[in-house]
Amino acid sequence: MPADAAEEIRGTAHGTAPVPLSVLDLVTVGAGRTANEALRTGVDIARLAEARGYHRYWVAEHHSMPGVASSSPAVILAHLAAHTERIRLGSGGVMLPNHAPLVIAEQFGTLEAMAPGRVDLGLGRAPGTDGATAAALRRTDRLNEGADDFPQQLAELIRFLDDDFPDGHPYGRIHAVPGPVQGTSPGGVQSTHRPPVWLLGSSGFSARLAGTLGLPFAFAHHFSAQNTVPALELYRDSFRPSAVLDEPYALIGVSALATDDEKEARRQVLAAALNMVRLRTGRPGLVPAPEEAEAYDFSPMELEFVQSWNANVIHGTADEVRTGLDDLQKRTGADELMITANAHGGDVRLRSYELIADAYGLPTA
Repeated sequence: MPADAAEEIRGTAHGTAPVPLSVLDLVTVGAGRTANEALRTGVDIARLAEARGYHRYWVAEHHSMPGVASSSPAVILAHLAAHTERIRLGSGGVMLPNHAPLVIAEQFGTLEAMAPGRVDLGLGRAPGTDGATAAALRRTDRLNEGADDFPQQLAELIRFLDDDFPDGHPYGRIHAVPGPVQGTSPGGVQSTHRPPVWLLGSSGFSARLAGTLGLPFAFAHHFSAQNTVPALELYRDSFRPSAVLDEPYALIGVSALATDDEKEARRQVLAAALNMVRLRTGRPGLVPAPEEAEAYDFSPMELEFVQSWNANVIHGTADEVRTGLDDLQKRTGADELMITANAHGGDVRLRSYELIADAYGLPTA
């Protein structure tokens, strides 16, 4: 890693935000909308985020979910690299067990060549889908092997990124290209960057591993809120300084939606919650419109889930969302907040990021 690796990880808070603010885009597809529209909205959000001082924009790998158009993070990030200039772009994350480490090293080496010094490689150990789809992705039904082998896969991926397999290793003559080997070839010029690796998690496994390796850590508070504080404590307690970081750096993913009207925020998060009800009960689909959610006859069990889910979604007016984000940051001590806005329409999501930027006094372009 370059000497300024930590600078590529840490952000600088803007305006009155207590910590840097970033974006996690699930590239959601609403009922009556298309994937093309969702991806175009992603470009609009990335441009807005860049203009308003958000630190980074990540997309997450999901599969076999009609309402999520982010099955190929590297492809989306390449597209975004062509439409932005400064904002950091990354995966939140790529699910390492679904891919050969060499393939990921090649993909993100290519992205780094496209957008030097602003690419993050966030890695997860979950499949990002159901078991049957994971088996189709991995061409095996032995799914536990991928998760159990995660530390070994991670070590292999990092060696491909750094091009530093030891002498005699079976992969010693294999190089991820674009990558460091081009700088050591006759006439080559070494790139000063390589994508920093982040570990993602929703429990203690990746928290401990990230701490032990001295890597930055991203926790999925937006769907595992009860584990946030214990996981961050475990990460900090396990942390060992490395060539990457001298001290821990943890961001948390936060589900937050700001609207001009508090009632509209409640309508939008109800629709997003209905989408989660369907996903959790094996009926994944497009994100329903608020009108559909309002007319839906929730069972007592579904209603209990909705109430529990929405208790961890910060929503309301811009000032209400700002207060909720500030309180969450104080409670967790997170070094960065990565906001994901789940709603039926792309215009609502775009407006939410704009309102939050306004509430914190983030700079305007």
